[in-house]
Amino acid sequence: MREPAFWYRPRSLQSYALWPLGALYGAITERRMLRKGVDTGIPVICVGNYHVGGAGKTPTVLALTKLLRELGETPVVLSRGYGGRLKGPVMVDRARHTASDVGDEPLMMARDVPVAVARDRLEGVALAKSQGATVILMDDGFQNPRLVKDTSLIVIDSERGLGNGKVFPAGPLRAPLKAQLARTDALVLIGDGRAANDVATELAKRDKPELRARLKPDAGSVARLLGKPVFAFAGIGDPERFFRSLRACGIEVARTRAFADHHMFSNDEIAALAAEAQREQHTLVTTEKDLARLRGREGVPDSIVPFAVQLEFDDPAALRQLISDHLYKARERRFSRR
Repeated sequence: MREPAFWYRPRSLQSYALWPLGALYGAITERRMLRKGVDTGIPVICVGNYHVGGAGKTPTVLALTKLLRELGETPVVLSRGYGGRLKGPVMVDRARHTASDVGDEPLMMARDVPVAVARDRLEGVALAKSQGATVILMDDGFQNPRLVKDTSLIVIDSERGLGNGKVFPAGPLRAPLKAQLARTDALVLIGDGRAANDVATELAKRDKPELRARLKPDAGSVARLLGKPVFAFAGIGDPERFFRSLRACGIEVARTRAFADHHMFSNDEIAALAAEAQREQHTLVTTEKDLARLRGREGVPDSIVPFAVQLEFDDPAALRQLISDHLYKARERRFSRR
């Protein structure tokens, strides 16, 4: 879906009209979050959002994968496989699965880390443990009470923040903010914006840390695009952020085309984009997540350039200490119950 523009306005008639539905949805979600989850037997680190749409969860998961491996762990990502047809549990295999099977984000992440897709998260954990997982990295699922989470990291785009602060459909929040704050262990703020500073302040009162990070473009991707007019397209939560990132690297963005998050491109759409780019002598560029949805499809031009990014933390030592401490406490709690 496309995010309604009024979600990111301070006041609007649409938001006011939808407030009763948001209050009902929020009450149901908040009550659901109070349910007791199942202990998986191994540490579970959840990377989530307070709101619908994207804010950088996937790059955060990949950054944590690298850190956990440095700590001697064997992480396996657990995903619901949004947008895919397979209910699972199934380990993502890039050689035989497509985005329509398992979802774009799992397919993209499987290049770097084993990914278990399962609608039933408990079944997904069992599969991940059979693959030798010592830590489960949950991609999303913060509001889902099915599993006990040992650590919950919430990712927010510091430029966009949480919009009008209202619960879906009146705003972008998945549940009342107060209920979500209570279950947060740390906040990951991506970028240099100030739109989420109030949230960081509230969490600081609860002694929950704020971790600043930024998306760093891959040098090879930038080198391939410099000096060429590009036609950029994206179907992610915030396409404008992608377009801004290209321009910030000195890339000439001649044309842009935005689609809804997780948009499944038709063959006609891809053909039209390619024809327009060829006619104007522009280089087609998109995100890695968008390209994952095109992987394995017939008729997709090889000339589409993926723009790769990775997340870098301002204070990697603080992140390392946080994760190390939470892993130790998670295992200590389980050992003490024996």
